Amino acid sequence: MNAIQVISLTLLSVLAANAQVIMPGRCPKPAVQENFDTARYLGKWYDFQRLPHRFQKGECCTATYSLQSPGVVGVLNKELLADGSINAISGSATAKNPSEPAKLQVSFFENAPPAPYWVLSTDYDSYSLVYSCTDLGVLHVDFAWILSREPTLPEETIEELHSALASIGVRVDKLLTTNQDAVYCSAMQ
Repeated sequence: MNAIQVISLTLLSVLAANAQVIMPGRCPKPAVQENFDTARYLGKWYDFQRLPHRFQKGECCTATYSLQSPGVVGVLNKELLADGSINAISGSATAKNPSEPAKLQVSFFENAPPAPYWVLSTDYDSYSLVYSCTDLGVLHVDFAWILSREPTLPEETIEELHSALASIGVRVDKLLTTNQDAVYCSAMQ
């Protein structure tokens, strides 16, 4: 076995243990929201569904976006953990290329490389479809979120968003639905 195969197998084992969705090949390059309007995107979004990943384990998840400064979006993610505590993390997002404002780079930690946050589709008022991907050589790790302005979404919207994800090879059967029950999530208020 050569070094690349050993490294790939080691990474695969670590990521699989963390319930990541690992796929063969390099990251796809899907189309993003045309004429993305950052100002209309600001505000609170509920996490409706997401692919599993190691950095988001709670329920009642929300993301609140605010204008930090020209070209910089403030990000506040919150979730209710199983022990009843609220986990929150702040970061910022910027468009790497101003001509592609829907292709954001989000950063939560100083000196850590930013991660892609691509808005594939949004109507700004009810749903947003977000995709991110990390290349690992011969494999890639998919991240996807279906966000909503309210804790629920119409079934036909969910089906359309699942279809969009499936068209770029995302395993929609792996999506987790976030508990957004009003009573359960009341601690988040």
